[in-house]
Amino acid sequence: MRVLLTGGAGFIGTHVHDQLLAEGHEVTVLDSFRPDVHAARPARSPGLVVGDIRRADAVTRALDGVDTVIHLAAKVGLGVHLDDIDDYVSSNSLGTAVLLKSLGNIRNLVYASSMVVYGEGRYDCDDHGQVAPGPRRTEDLEQGRFEPPCPHCGAPLRPGLVTEDAALDPRNAYAASKLNGEHLAAAWARETGGRVTALRFHNVYGPGMPRNTPYAGVAAIFRSALERGEIPRVFEDGRQRRDFVHVRDVAAAVTLSAAALPRQPPFTAYNVGSGTVTTIGEVAAELARAYGGPRPVVTGEYRLGDVRHITAASDRLKNELGWKPAYDLQTGLEDLLHSAG
Repeated sequence: MRVLLTGGAGFIGTHVHDQLLAEGHEVTVLDSFRPDVHAARPARSPGLVVGDIRRADAVTRALDGVDTVIHLAAKVGLGVHLDDIDDYVSSNSLGTAVLLKSLGNIRNLVYASSMVVYGEGRYDCDDHGQVAPGPRRTEDLEQGRFEPPCPHCGAPLRPGLVTEDAALDPRNAYAASKLNGEHLAAAWARETGGRVTALRFHNVYGPGMPRNTPYAGVAAIFRSALERGEIPRVFEDGRQRRDFVHVRDVAAAVTLSAAALPRQPPFTAYNVGSGTVTTIGEVAAELARAYGGPRPVVTGEYRLGDVRHITAASDRLKNELGWKPAYDLQTGLEDLLHSAG
């Protein structure tokens, strides 16, 4: 394949780039090197276009000679405040629209989506079956009542694994912009005869994780605290369920999806998760042990816009494309500990 990799200088992008090259593909990278992510802009080099995904001239230049696009470029982070809602919409929604408009005769696109498009994960009530709880109330969070109740009877719920067929319910600016990108890409595929695979990444960690920026995931935040000799601070009660997937497993999923595009329907969505349920508190404790640092403290603090539980069922990706994660959490964190990134 001759691939354009947008956001190819970022955390996930650098691993996808390495995987593509290892598989023998030709790769052009488009990256803006935005200062809130990258400390410096690189020197010019073959195969690198420095430019903003929102600029049609930069996108068109990067697309020259390409037959497949892997679109990772995005403003990521929490998205739980409205202060930068315009930046999320501009960077993610508009950036994706400019890319799609510029594709010309290119018909193969892998789009980096996120677990956040689901909102809360799957929940079941003993009396009402599978239910969709609404956003958690501030007064409940203030009182330490973190678990969402059944919206019909108020009873406790059992969290489970979310599948790609679940209802989509984005609950913050970042989530809304990522789902909008899925919708735009699906519309492009219908109108052009193209093919889109949307990969809904769960909590990605591994070598090269961002440090001390809004882009840092929770594992990176805990690691940075430990490296400074500080106590990792865990929000809520630490029992929030997540699926942590190693970045090299994510890179393998991306390249597999790109190679499979000619055989795919117009739009396909895959969860990309390890399949193992882990709590935020367990990750903090495991990192503290690995680094020989202080034990985490559970603060009871919360952020509006955070969801309680979201864990993936990645069976569709495994069954249809033969993907299999190579890292469990223990081996993945050991890899992180011994990496320079």
